[in-house]
Amino acid sequence: MFLHFLLHLVEELFISSGSGIVLNTQKIDKNIELLKGQAWFKQLYEDERYHRLFFVNRRVRKYLQSTIVVKKIISNPKAHQKFLLFLDKEVERSRQT
Repeated sequence: MFLHFLLHLVEELFISSGSGIVLNTQKIDKNIELLKGQAWFKQLYEDERYHRLFFVNRRVRKYLQSTIVVKKIISNPKAHQKFLLFLDKEVERSRQT
């Protein structure tokens, strides 16, 4: 819980420094909860390689900010696959930095 709070604090400081679009943390967290109702997402969320992305990766958080997109990921197999490919690319990108 403390780590979660700390990551949010760092994110808020980053956002308030004037770099980019402001993300709605509450909306993102709500959408993550929607996805956690899916068994496949629960496995991803618990996987250490992906878990960190949901808290610190700005591109992933921006992707998850849209409830419409999240509902599409849940209901549409193509959107689901696209999301998985996106996450894999972000995992790879994070390894390179």
